[in-house]
Amino acid sequence: MQFPERFSNLPEYAFPRMRALLDEHAGGGNVIHMSIGEPRHPMPDFVGELLERHAGEFAKYPPNEGTAGLRSSITRWIGRRFNVELDPELHVVPINGSREGLFNAALALLPERKAGDVPIALMPNPFYQVYSVGAIMAQAEPMFVAANEETGFLPDYANLPKDVLDRVAIAFVCSPSNPQGGVASSEYWAELLRLAEAHDFVIFADECYSEVYRNTPPIGALEVAKNIGADPERLVVFHSLSKRSNLPGLRSGFIAAGPKTIALTKKLRAYSGAPLPLPIQHVSEAVWGDERHVNLSRKLYQEKYVVVDEIMGDVPEYHPPSAGFFLWLPVWDGEAMALKIWKNTGVRVLPGAYLSRPTAEGDPGAGYLRVALVAEINEMRTGLEAIRACL
Repeated sequence: MQFPERFSNLPEYAFPRMRALLDEHAGGGNVIHMSIGEPRHPMPDFVGELLERHAGEFAKYPPNEGTAGLRSSITRWIGRRFNVELDPELHVVPINGSREGLFNAALALLPERKAGDVPIALMPNPFYQVYSVGAIMAQAEPMFVAANEETGFLPDYANLPKDVLDRVAIAFVCSPSNPQGGVASSEYWAELLRLAEAHDFVIFADECYSEVYRNTPPIGALEVAKNIGADPERLVVFHSLSKRSNLPGLRSGFIAAGPKTIALTKKLRAYSGAPLPLPIQHVSEAVWGDERHVNLSRKLYQEKYVVVDEIMGDVPEYHPPSAGFFLWLPVWDGEAMALKIWKNTGVRVLPGAYLSRPTAEGDPGAGYLRVALVAEINEMRTGLEAIRACL
């Protein structure tokens, strides 16, 4: 039997790789999981009651484009958070979490050719793995651009050669960045939007960590696009309730973009996308409308940032995360250190190289660990102190 070759160069996904590295060795203490970014703060207290109230609607086919109530709740949240007014009929579509949305949007929007050649999809390195798979499925060429300390942990696309930029069809940016916690400034977004106009490409702005931050709310790409009068079709923005509202199992998010982009996305999802079940849509509508639980969760993360600084502040080249819930910790060798920490302490962390790709310029993830700051604060402190002792 012949199998497709399009995925033949994909490495094993990050977490199976981590298990293969660690599981043949005994842990050196009580297990503390700090590898996966699964939020563990309390979810909104009204979710269960709403699900129960609408449980009978699991018996109905849901509208693929989302209920009017959900779309309106999303656009009202965008208006409050980013001061941007969008039409719920034309500018947003609900999705099954950002991973599904990013994948299907790449299929819907990547052209077959650009500048007479295979199109390029730019992505930060390290990166969220679905970026590359979506590009490959759309028969584009993924190009990995280092997002390291020198670039503020965001990709510097502006300095790529002109012939490369002319082939770019999509440029992925994650802000706040996963795993480093870098935040794109208004100047960064504005420069990228102008670059997209000059070279005729679309920006995919992954902003699912936008509500987890230390001090200042990260500016949104939609906000900057409005302020500079950018073409709304140059920008596709992705948000999710997984991180904002501690609901990773709800699988609920949205895409916001120009009307042509949304129409194309809706058309593809009518064939291939799984619409959110109606009870999930009702819950999502209420959750986008509530900020109390978001503020409480953010306060917990802000307390965690203080603990992280206290324990890791004297580590050479330590960078306090500005946003997100990961610590991007510099070490001499990520794989070797993750194994040492596990064998000595029982703490499980992810080697940074499992989130990046080696290029001619090197591997920007190889000398790092990604440490998830999602556990209860005392458990997190115990894990961080164990890691620090190993360093």
